Amino acid sequence: MSNRGGKRENAGRPRGQGKYGEPTVTVRIPQSQGVTVKSFLDAYQRKRTESDLETVNMDDIFTPVINEQPIRLPLFSTKVAAGFPSPADDYVEKRLDISEFMIDHAASTFFVTIKGESMIDVGLLPGDKVVVDRSKTPSIGDIVLAVVDREFTIKILDQGANKMPRLMPANSSGVYRPIYICPDTQFEIFGVVIGSFRRFK
Repeated sequence: MSNRGGKRENAGRPRGQGKYGEPTVTVRIPQSQGVTVKSFLDAYQRKRTESDLETVNMDDIFTPVINEQPIRLPLFSTKVAAGFPSPADDYVEKRLDISEFMIDHAASTFFVTIKGESMIDVGLLPGDKVVVDRSKTPSIGDIVLAVVDREFTIKILDQGANKMPRLMPANSSGVYRPIYICPDTQFEIFGVVIGSFRRFK
């Protein structure tokens, strides 16, 4: 009996990490319809990927304007459950310039407006501004601004069982699926999200 040939255990790509993010089946179609079926599947994949990506429009990307003279406002050391601390100088721990607090490297930093609800479990809501730094080295677990097939998206950088990167949503509803990066995917990490801010009024 030969030990060669046959299926090797755990060989091949892990289930659900192919182009369509789910198991596939083999089907027979007329040769003349191959291009039509492929075009349909490509359109289906684009539509589904766009839903998971929640793309960032270039109009939603802003560069910071840094004042030559920092604007330092009081940072109160008092912890308050409700209300506001007394403006007395005794409570002022130091003065804080929001640009210095939010931005490490001005030349490589920009702001992006959040679109959609795929990241609400980490506190990123639609309309929030996130601070993206291109000089940071991304690590597994970081929130990143990525480019997937020429579309921008903000997700958590993760790694699949095959050591290929994947982008994870942060929404426990199950509506948004992980985005698996395949060898034929155009993929780039454009920057690391280092903070966010929003206005209430």
